[in-house]
Amino acid sequence: MEFDAIYASYEDGIDTTGQDEGKPQKRRGRRCLVLKTVCLGLICVLLLVFITLYITITAERDLLKSYKNTAEEFNHTINSLQDNYTDLMSEKDQLKNSFNSLSQKKLELETRVNDLSVEKGQLQRSVESLSQKKLELETRVASLSEELTKVFKEGYQCSLDGFFMSNKPMSWSESRQFCRDRGADLIIINTEEKQRCISSFKERVWIGLSDIENEGNLKWVDNSTLIQGFWTEGEPNDDKGIEDCVEIRYSCSSSNLNNWNDLPCSEKRKGICEK
Repeated sequence: MEFDAIYASYEDGIDTTGQDEGKPQKRRGRRCLVLKTVCLGLICVLLLVFITLYITITAERDLLKSYKNTAEEFNHTINSLQDNYTDLMSEKDQLKNSFNSLSQKKLELETRVNDLSVEKGQLQRSVESLSQKKLELETRVASLSEELTKVFKEGYQCSLDGFFMSNKPMSWSESRQFCRDRGADLIIINTEEKQRCISSFKERVWIGLSDIENEGNLKWVDNSTLIQGFWTEGEPNDDKGIEDCVEIRYSCSSSNLNNWNDLPCSEKRKGICEK
């Protein structure tokens, strides 16, 4: 055997003089020791290999388990990212549609603004034109008022200011409206001077006195009560119950100031206006 060869070579290098007795026993003991040593070495080697393999397998198993967990987390992350990507794409489409809609509305609003700007320009020009016409009319009205006042003063020798006559015979209400349209009202006669001035007119005219609102209660157009009247004899008589407005009759005598008369408001007379 191989062990016997090893042992024999070992014995050849040892001096055996005087040791012939007990030589076989020592040889067997040494063989057993060598055998045990070799076996122990083999066992240690096997144990080392086993431990190494165990550690390696355990490490690989843990590493594999770690890889598996990492792969699962990675797959979960991928799925989550995929869902997020899908949601983001959906939101992107919605935002794109909203953007297109807003762009269309913006275009429509810009068109509308342009149209309104054009209309504004036209309206501004119209306003400027109307303002110019208003100024011209105001100037014309002022001129006509001055001319009418001048004509009355020259024609009727009356010294009162701020009054004028309607240009044609109208009902009492129409005459009053004529005055009010020009910033005046039918005249209120509360002094003898006014009565004397109006009495010099050579025609029948309306004054601002009536009992339209309350029969028998004559009031001026400013709602003041009549205090002094210049009535023709027998007036007011409210003939047939329809005479609610008051006129001044033309009198040939300039000294006769009693020339008031009540008659139906629908009669046509010129009106004396007073500002």
